[in-house]
Amino acid sequence: MRFLRRRSRLNSRRILLLLLILLLVLNINRLGRALYPFSHRDVIFCYAQQYNLDPCLVAAIIKTESNFNPGALSRKGAMGLMQVMPPTGKWAAAEIGLSGFYPGQLYNPQVNICIGCWYLSDLYREFNGDTVLVLAAYNGGRGNVKKWLTQVDWSKNPDKIDQLPFPETRQFIRKALWNHKIYRYLYGREQSPN
Repeated sequence: MRFLRRRSRLNSRRILLLLLILLLVLNINRLGRALYPFSHRDVIFCYAQQYNLDPCLVAAIIKTESNFNPGALSRKGAMGLMQVMPPTGKWAAAEIGLSGFYPGQLYNPQVNICIGCWYLSDLYREFNGDTVLVLAAYNGGRGNVKKWLTQVDWSKNPDKIDQLPFPETRQFIRKALWNHKIYRYLYGREQSPN
């Protein structure tokens, strides 16, 4: 008798678990969008299009860098949604003709995303469209990546990320690429911010 009660409880738990999984599967899009928001979508789409970038990649970088917190400030001084360093922001602002730039503007989502997207586009040009190198340079600095590339044969190893000498940068790249996959799954069919 005790055996049958235990088996009945086990079956009830299995059924409950299956129902929960079914509910999750049916609501995966809603749950996914709650866990992976796409705030500032209109601004992201605008600058991603202007600088020929995948808006889902931009969203993934923002998710990875600041979790969509426009007031984020890193220990190293990177600011805003895309965690732009003030010297990089100043340089990029001059390159794109954004006059009167001052570092506090990096907390403005429009300015931060504009500068971040321009910088990503510039990195794509410099690193011949290699997303892993672009993300490495975005996180670890383009100078560090260029110096490191003189010491290794990047093109011959299929698992490129493991070659990077910076553990924090490897972790950033893996997380950004994972987030990119999720954003493409959840939002990739959308062609506009509406």
